Amino acid sequence: MGLRLNCAYLDKFVSSADINSMKDRVAKAHELLHTDAADTLGAAWRGWVRLPENYDKDEFRRIKEAAEKIQKNSEVLVVIGIGGSYLGARAAIEFVKSKNYNLIKKDTPDIYFAGNSISSSELAELLTICKDRDFSINVISKSGTTTEPAIAFRLFKALIEKKYGKEAKERIFVTTDKEKGTLKYLADREGYPTFVVPDDIGGRYSVLTAVGLLPLAVAGLDLDALMQGAADAMTEYANPNLSENDCYRYAAIRNILYDKGKSVEMFVSYEPDFALMNEWLKQLFGESEGKDGKGIFPASAIYSTDLHSLGQYVQDGRKLLFETVVVFDEPKCDIEIPFDEENLDSLNFLSGKTLSYVNRRAFEATVLAHTDGAVPNIVIECGKMDEYNLGCLIYFFEKACAMSGYMLGVNPFDQPGVEDYKRNMFALLEKPGYEELSKALLDRIKSECAL
Repeated sequence: MGLRLNCAYLDKFVSSADINSMKDRVAKAHELLHTDAADTLGAAWRGWVRLPENYDKDEFRRIKEAAEKIQKNSEVLVVIGIGGSYLGARAAIEFVKSKNYNLIKKDTPDIYFAGNSISSSELAELLTICKDRDFSINVISKSGTTTEPAIAFRLFKALIEKKYGKEAKERIFVTTDKEKGTLKYLADREGYPTFVVPDDIGGRYSVLTAVGLLPLAVAGLDLDALMQGAADAMTEYANPNLSENDCYRYAAIRNILYDKGKSVEMFVSYEPDFALMNEWLKQLFGESEGKDGKGIFPASAIYSTDLHSLGQYVQDGRKLLFETVVVFDEPKCDIEIPFDEENLDSLNFLSGKTLSYVNRRAFEATVLAHTDGAVPNIVIECGKMDEYNLGCLIYFFEKACAMSGYMLGVNPFDQPGVEDYKRNMFALLEKPGYEELSKALLDRIKSECAL
């Protein structure tokens, strides 16, 4: 395990007594998370807990075969999904490869993500990109009727059928419910290759299922190393002893800081390729904890970039923040700073040093400044940005999130509030069956706009 929880910068904010006071809450959350009782909170959505050891090996093999086929016949893969159906995969590709994955020279297809917004300009641009290139589609939806991906799939399905005719069905890969739903019906009728969105794993916990694995395999990631990292993390973090389990300590510290008024957590890294992992973390924690009037609000930043925009507020603003900083022992590559005879920029004192050295010093300087400014810093140290460590990190954060939610007293696996905007949107779009709500909302809009 190359993952370590560093609590050295928390001494001013979290005491040993604080940690000890969490033992009972941690023990209860652990028991709840690992019980087989069907009537416990969130029991129907805990399939991810044992996933790294009991995933479907036959489907795993079929995912690799499908990825090889896509790599051979496609220049582009369009992944259509929203929320957990795209964030995890995109974050993983950027983490291991690069945020510039589509721009770098490689032997694998470009991968674009659609169906995660309703922007006409963005979708039109992507349709144009695919028009004159060989492409395949991976549409990911439990039901097939979620508005954003359903619109995107309708448009890309029309394009791929026009371009390839009968061959189109060999280029459409569907990840959906095992037995039911609009998308499952369509896939069976048309003969599309299909993969399963598990019934017992919610979208934001699904990156290690077919939801994430097919796009990752197409991008050339080592799926075996990814799952091995997750499996090792599963074993490492099964220990119920709070003093020996870094994952549980992290969850406990988050709750201690929340109880002390720290209601915003900033996920921070000094690697731009971690930016989409930050977005995945924001969904994971925000959707899991933000309910019943409770929850830590997740925000994110990439330093040192955002120190020049958000740093002032973090240092001197309202004291409601704490930071969870993910740092890496090894960069993907390194650059040595050269000597310059003129030294007009006065940087010759750095000549001969590497950028990774300077980046590390930036982290050390910032964490000291922010803790001096009453901003607690939790530091998670990781070996390097590869598939194995990604698997460790994914499982670490998934389990910490579930434990933290249970300690907070909420169900970390549902998202009832997300349905409110969907209902209103359907009504305002005049979807059949929403006529009464449509009239009420239109009247309300007219009234409030008049004010």
